[in-house]
Amino acid sequence: MTQASDKARAYSREQAEQFRGQLHELLRIPSLSADPAHAGDVREAAEWLAEHLNTLGLDHVEIMETAGHPVVYADWLGAGPDKPTVLVYGHYDVVPASLEDGWDTEPFEPIEKDGKMYARGVTDDKGQLFIHVKALESYLRTAGSAPVNVKMLLEGEEEVSSPNLRPFIESHLDLLAADVCVISDSSMPSIDRPSIMHSLRGMTYIEVEVDGPHDDLHSGFYGGAVHNPALALAEIISKLHNPDHSIAVPGFYDDVVPLAPDERAEVAKTDMSEEELLAATGAPSQWGEAAYTIRERVSARPTLEINGMGSGWTGPGPKTIIPQKAMAKISCRLVGNQDPHKIYDHLKSYIESITPPTVRVEVRLLTTGEPALIDFHLPEMQAAVRAYEKGWGHTPVFTRGGGSIPVVADFYNLMNMPVVMMGYGLDTDGLHGTNEHLTIEMFHRGIETAIVYLDELATMER
Repeated sequence: MTQASDKARAYSREQAEQFRGQLHELLRIPSLSADPAHAGDVREAAEWLAEHLNTLGLDHVEIMETAGHPVVYADWLGAGPDKPTVLVYGHYDVVPASLEDGWDTEPFEPIEKDGKMYARGVTDDKGQLFIHVKALESYLRTAGSAPVNVKMLLEGEEEVSSPNLRPFIESHLDLLAADVCVISDSSMPSIDRPSIMHSLRGMTYIEVEVDGPHDDLHSGFYGGAVHNPALALAEIISKLHNPDHSIAVPGFYDDVVPLAPDERAEVAKTDMSEEELLAATGAPSQWGEAAYTIRERVSARPTLEINGMGSGWTGPGPKTIIPQKAMAKISCRLVGNQDPHKIYDHLKSYIESITPPTVRVEVRLLTTGEPALIDFHLPEMQAAVRAYEKGWGHTPVFTRGGGSIPVVADFYNLMNMPVVMMGYGLDTDGLHGTNEHLTIEMFHRGIETAIVYLDELATMER
């Protein structure tokens, strides 16, 4: 580590209380992107961030409009063209929260107790994006410069699936050009087990509707002569998986990138036992492809899940009908290099082929997201390993995430830019739930790790 990074880390420790106080100001803004009534609060959060970045001495600070909520852009390019450029992505919007949901304290009035900060958005993602802001500040306030160039892109629609971010990126490719993107919007199992996600699953989400008669029918008059759409839907769904629990849709696995031995070894470091799975879920037994471990099933394998079903009479008491229609919502989590639209075509074709002629079926595409799979041998990834070792105090493991962050695939596919996901929260932080929190020690360790990461990247060739 360089003398500059040592001084920056020392500064971050000296300013620890002030850093948290500033974060509290941001957390008090209820920037709920999904609620039109809070559109003004979302903009207030953007304006707060822009003003704060201006105060720190960043350049080209701008609130940039989209078709929805704005993004905040800022940069510091004083390291010069010979040094790498880092693009920091984060989001300042949050999901709804209220005391009536079961919070112990007001969700938008941050408090610190028992070594943790409690507030909506403190770990997802205001606290984690603020880590990078404070890391850059620590360099600028001590050395007057940073070891690399830094660009920041902070959006306000991540919690509503970022509908306007990809068009924004496509129209600002030059502005956002960088050597690597770093995102902190993930977590680790425990403070001494940091992890770097190098893969996220994509998504194909469909709705299947099965229609039969022109109206609900009296089952006493027509039962046994008309194929019940609810039964037909159940018959279709029963054919979506094979007896070994693999997915029966032809072509579904054609583009799946197999797990390499060294990657399976990395995944094994964070494996989940059956006892842990059952304790976490309350399920009576595990389920899935026996050839893969539990951790591999929930992160490195594609899935097909029934998310909801509806048909017929579900109110109190009996109503003996043959329902006119039945529907199901089905999602597929995808892994590299699966194409969400190609998977939709496979699903649609297969479901139509197994639908009996006694009913009609319609398969509708609701939403998609591309998977991301990034080689963890890349120098930018290995620099993150060293940053955790020096700044966090523990060697991280590489993991695959079971969920989706669409912007990761957008950066990787649109800009050919490696994305390093350096999470600083815990799996148990309660994001999207009640009493969301972030461990204070981890917030400050995160700042020091982010400081070291910029130092490590400075040693790399462009």
